[in-house]
Amino acid sequence: MAFTLEDLLSGVQKCEVRSLARAISLVENNTETGTALLQQLKINFDIPLIGITGPPGAGKSTLVNALITNYVQQNLKIAILAVDPSSPFNFGALLGDRIRMSSFYNNEQVYIRSVASRGSLGGLSNSILEISDVLRSANFDLILIETVGVGQSEVEIAGLADTTIVTLVPESGDEVQSMKAGLMEIADIFVVNKADRPDSNTFYTNLVKLLHGRAASNWNIPVIKTIATKQEGIDSLSEKIQEHTNLKVVNEKRSVLLAQKVFRLIQKRKMKDVSLNKLIDHLVKHPETNIYQWVATTEF
Repeated sequence: MAFTLEDLLSGVQKCEVRSLARAISLVENNTETGTALLQQLKINFDIPLIGITGPPGAGKSTLVNALITNYVQQNLKIAILAVDPSSPFNFGALLGDRIRMSSFYNNEQVYIRSVASRGSLGGLSNSILEISDVLRSANFDLILIETVGVGQSEVEIAGLADTTIVTLVPESGDEVQSMKAGLMEIADIFVVNKADRPDSNTFYTNLVKLLHGRAASNWNIPVIKTIATKQEGIDSLSEKIQEHTNLKVVNEKRSVLLAQKVFRLIQKRKMKDVSLNKLIDHLVKHPETNIYQWVATTEF
């Protein structure tokens, strides 16, 4: 069945699975139809976008799974965008979230999409902004995004999400010290997952003390203890997410992320008529070219 652009836009708005899958693939693969689709989207920025990040092994996917269960019980319609790490050789990805969240794949309230990071160093896919805009053009109640991981360079999620959740485990003490500045900057909510492990209370207490040293604001960053495998603490986490959403805090980091995307779009448009092969041919024929003068005086 062939999709027209109008069909796709209508299907996306109605949260039709095939239309969403087709639209996201077109956008992710940087096609002309995908670009045309993005230009005609009616993006609903009132749909909360919740980012979940944290170091490998913190149980992010299990936490997402537990949140899905919670939101389904609330009769909410949700989208999950799970970013999986890519192979450094072929940029393919395991897309393991398809397995971990398989129990929700036939649930009409849930739409799940896994994407590969494709070499992006920020914990997200290079097309994450475009894909999230597609999802925000659909009739979802909220969107969850799970990132590859967190580190000094992996804080892009803070520019994208309305609420950023940093997931840690009791053994994360050293990581908190090494990532302190970045974590304090991006987290709206901390989750201490696997809170049934030894030393979880000590880690929780130290993290709370660390946060008390922050400057006062209209949002005191909460620390929630969870055991995601047992659905414990998830109600409290869901409530805190809703509280933060209701504040409608302006995400100043989003402007930086958008500016970077606009910059890349301008570069792409300006470079669309520039052929690398033609540049090579010119330099083969004119090897003594002063490339600096040539670039400055030539219309490409």
